[in-house]
Amino acid sequence: MTRYYSDSLSGNRLKLCYDLAPPRVRRYLNEEINFVRERIRPGDLVLELGCGYGRVLNELTSETDFLIGIDNSVMSLQFGRKTYLKSNKPVLFCMDAKKPGFHENKFDLVFCIQNGMSAFGIKPTLLIHEALRVIKPEGKLLLSSYSDKFWDARLKWFQIQASHGLIGEIDYNLTKEGIITCKDGFKATSFNHSQFEKLLSEIGKEYKIFEIDESSIFCEIVA
Repeated sequence: MTRYYSDSLSGNRLKLCYDLAPPRVRRYLNEEINFVRERIRPGDLVLELGCGYGRVLNELTSETDFLIGIDNSVMSLQFGRKTYLKSNKPVLFCMDAKKPGFHENKFDLVFCIQNGMSAFGIKPTLLIHEALRVIKPEGKLLLSSYSDKFWDARLKWFQIQASHGLIGEIDYNLTKEGIITCKDGFKATSFNHSQFEKLLSEIGKEYKIFEIDESSIFCEIVA
């Protein structure tokens, strides 16, 4: 289901997922944005992998003038450009995160949050290596997934999405241990602290892991 977000859950349907988020989930979403915001310096060139319709970039326009987002969903990108973005500051491109078409050493900060690594459906080490390729020396890569402590709130949010027909009916026999599975084939995985540790041990770069708001696990990797 690697094209789920480009074909079935895109544009205004994707936005509705966030509009329906209960208060605890909204707090989680805001805290993720704040974590990224605190790491942007004026003048930084910033890239978001899996930007959707620009939900996060829209909140970062006061931090830097140089914001770029890539996504493989044409519908989401068009929706963002025409309907959602409040300025022309974020520039959105249709591009695949596993092979971003940028020169090496271009960006000061690259981020992929809200469990985007799960949505891409590609080998995480490939995603990380490609992201690091386009980051300047001493620049940073930020990745996030869900904390195990956020499981109940996360599942409730997905139940709301399913009840509105945005995703398939949840298969409770297969939904456990950080993985939410729907009967239409949709599967949302995650990376907890120990899984991130194992993944990053293969990369060979300096990194830090943070737990934010008992909802997000963030990795900060130095290029």
